[in-house]
Amino acid sequence: MTITAADWSVDRTTGNIRYIGTDHGVGSPSYATVIELHRWLQDLADDASYSGNDQVDITDATPSERSTDNIITLMSPYNIDDAASEHLYDGSIVQLGGATIYDGIVNFGNTDVQIQLIQDGAVIVDDWWNQAGVGLNASAAAGISHRFMVKVRTASADVDGRRLIGTCRRFNKTYAEFSINGTSRGNNVLALSDAADLNNVTAEATVSGWATITNTTSGYKGLDVNNDSTLEYFYSEWNRAALSINQLYERMKWLSRDGSVSTLYGLSGELFRGITHEIPLTTPRSGTFADFEKVTWSGGEGQMLAIDSKTAGTKLWMQLLKGVAPGAGVLITGTSTATATTSGVATARAVAKPFCGQSTGSALIGAYGFGVETADLSNADLLTALNSSTYQPPNNVTFTVFGLVASEDRVLVGPENGAGGLKVDQFTLNGALTGAAVTAVVVNGAIPSDTPATGTIRINRADGLYSLHAYSARVGSTFTISSTNFSTNNAANGANVFISYIDKLAAAASESFTVVYNAPRTLFVRVRDGGGTPIKTFESTGAIGTGGGSATAIRTSDA
Repeated sequence: MTITAADWSVDRTTGNIRYIGTDHGVGSPSYATVIELHRWLQDLADDASYSGNDQVDITDATPSERSTDNIITLMSPYNIDDAASEHLYDGSIVQLGGATIYDGIVNFGNTDVQIQLIQDGAVIVDDWWNQAGVGLNASAAAGISHRFMVKVRTASADVDGRRLIGTCRRFNKTYAEFSINGTSRGNNVLALSDAADLNNVTAEATVSGWATITNTTSGYKGLDVNNDSTLEYFYSEWNRAALSINQLYERMKWLSRDGSVSTLYGLSGELFRGITHEIPLTTPRSGTFADFEKVTWSGGEGQMLAIDSKTAGTKLWMQLLKGVAPGAGVLITGTSTATATTSGVATARAVAKPFCGQSTGSALIGAYGFGVETADLSNADLLTALNSSTYQPPNNVTFTVFGLVASEDRVLVGPENGAGGLKVDQFTLNGALTGAAVTAVVVNGAIPSDTPATGTIRINRADGLYSLHAYSARVGSTFTISSTNFSTNNAANGANVFISYIDKLAAAASESFTVVYNAPRTLFVRVRDGGGTPIKTFESTGAIGTGGGSATAIRTSDA
């Protein structure tokens, strides 16, 4: 292939070499390799006299020199502009005495992969190298999807050290990225390819509507993922609402897809990659950092995603945007004007593609630091905390009572006594309740681990009735309840206490509770409706196992 001469012009006075053919995707644009440009210029330069748009002949200075077929230097004043560079490939163009450099990019991948480039802390908006669903100047036989050039030096200064990050994030496809840590003259290789993502098959228009999936907490967040009463720390706490864990994964891909207009931690979704570095901090410090914000230092810029203390941080986690990560003894300053000093070398963290981690279809294998509400996790999920350790949730299971009428049915689910009835003596009180402001209910024996973290209990009072009490916490043998007056109708030492797993007027057609599965448990279920459409009392038992459980009220009319 040779250069299409009619699509180019040369001005001998200014040295401007310009592409004058049709633009990308319009008519029949042409493209040439850098060596073809050089050969054409040399061919013009050996003419006896110039003609037309090509004002170069034997009387002019040499317009270009070849170092290799992939490295061409334009001799001053000859130059190309950005528009012309888009129609050249397979090498580098050096011009204006090295003040401006365009370097070649070659991507090895499937021919229809669409790639984006991150340069100087931003995604290059005009991705002209992606044309009509295929890459520009592809060579399927060589496994090449794209060949083009990018300006990496201007006004005698390298653009962010000539660093580039290539990504491919087509929705419904697998995501990937590849870094070039400073381009060299000639061709610089990317290796970006994609394929159908079997766990991301929902239509983009559908996923765009899943706005109930939200990041409940941005910044440093403690979560007890494995339910051992010790917090693990993450930089997010995503809530998947009523959707599945795989739908959460799809939503994360949608938020960070090519062309995304969403914002994640102050960055465009298309730019967001997650944590790339962990930075140790020490004194001197000043001010108060935000939950997340842009931070700068001599030689770089990043987006802080979490800090372990906003006023006395010892560790900071960020996405590197520009330059290089700071070494020891470097002052870091936030947009908030808060400052801290690094106490050691930054630790690079592997970036997941997509930023949330990978889905198996029914479980999430989370990326470094990516957190999800513990209630939204199952024991098939695996999260990696900011300490680099992995944590597996317990088996959270749900028991549901179906067949209810909202605002009419009173539902009680409690422990079963072994004979199909309600076990009211599940616990006994360890000490009488007699005060005017009781907040602690202590029972004999340990509260089972498969007890809801919050819920309700019933306590047998002196009048023989079982009063209902909401508890906000349970530890060891103690339930914490709202301040209650037991001074006139007390509860004796040894009085019966039981957990009422569901104990309410139905608010919907079904009611449920979630617990950490420990062992099979049989439950007693009672549903009563004496209202507008009365039914005979429904009583049954239900089992909760590794997959949860359910019962359905049978509505026998009592009219």
